[in-house]
Amino acid sequence: MKELSINKKLQATLNDFVRNLQKICADNLIGVILYGSGSSGEFAEKLSNLNLLVVLNDASLPRLTLISGLINRWRFRLIHPLFFSQDYIKNSTDVFPIEFLDMKENYTVLAGRDILKDLSIDTKNLRYQCEQELKVKLITLRQFYLRNNKDRTALLNFLLKAFTSTLHILRNIIRLKGKTPPYLKEDIVKDVSREFGIDKVAWQDLLAAKNRLVKLRAREIDSAFVNFARDLEKIIGIVDEL
Repeated sequence: MKELSINKKLQATLNDFVRNLQKICADNLIGVILYGSGSSGEFAEKLSNLNLLVVLNDASLPRLTLISGLINRWRFRLIHPLFFSQDYIKNSTDVFPIEFLDMKENYTVLAGRDILKDLSIDTKNLRYQCEQELKVKLITLRQFYLRNNKDRTALLNFLLKAFTSTLHILRNIIRLKGKTPPYLKEDIVKDVSREFGIDKVAWQDLLAAKNRLVKLRAREIDSAFVNFARDLEKIIGIVDEL
């Protein structure tokens, strides 16, 4: 297993969680995989979670109930596991290509088998998922703005969450354009600005705000929200032509 770029205390907590999981699940456990920022090196203290893919032979509710006590312990609050059977994963790659492609690019096997290594993902549905998620995101942005445009704190929180999830979608659109997508968010912003002709500085400011490196003033929040929605609409138009 490669060395993780998380602090020793959190590493020990993660190891303890996996040991307990192995004890509870026994032969039902196929593998435990860490994916996302905890594996990629982007983990940020007090901002990130540890995302786990837990693969089971039987992921039915009666079997998962045995694990509920473990995942609800306070000391494991930063660990966010997803529980799937291996068959469910194999039958879902066409529906969730973004999620599984992201997992495959940056992951660490903590226990058991590496089920991602040979997982085949057909990208023919990737554009449809990207386009659908971007269009849904634009709709929710508009609806939220109409109801909350006087609440700057609510606008900022919603905008930063939408911004982060949008970056995950856009890196896969870069893939659709025949290029290898970067993983680090600052590099995604650079590529997106170049590929889609959007304001790089504005998106860098959003990323800095997300990372709590800068604080947007009240009047800046509204314009940032409106401009992001405008950029998203422009990108959707380009994706529709891919």
